[in-house]
Amino acid sequence: MAKEAVFTMKLEPELRDAFMKAAAAADRPASQIVREMMKDFVETHEEPSLEYWEFVRRGVERARKDVAEGKVFTDEEVRERMKARFREWERIKREGAA
Repeated sequence: MAKEAVFTMKLEPELRDAFMKAAAAADRPASQIVREMMKDFVETHEEPSLEYWEFVRRGVERARKDVAEGKVFTDEEVRERMKARFREWERIKREGAA
């Protein structure tokens, strides 16, 4: 990607100095770090893809079907199932470490 745009911003001198010091300590150009932060921010704030919404729709349909068929669990049942799973995972972890 060509780097032809210029971005100017105002910030506190102390923040700028601390950032420049941290970038130098990481042996990286400040502009590279800012570009990475901007890309990360854009990625996390993009509109979800059509594939994502299809995934959500399928999950909702599956949940509605389960409810219609009476396949529901109380809060306590879910907690007990998860406790059992965690106990099993801990057992497997202990056996693997032995």
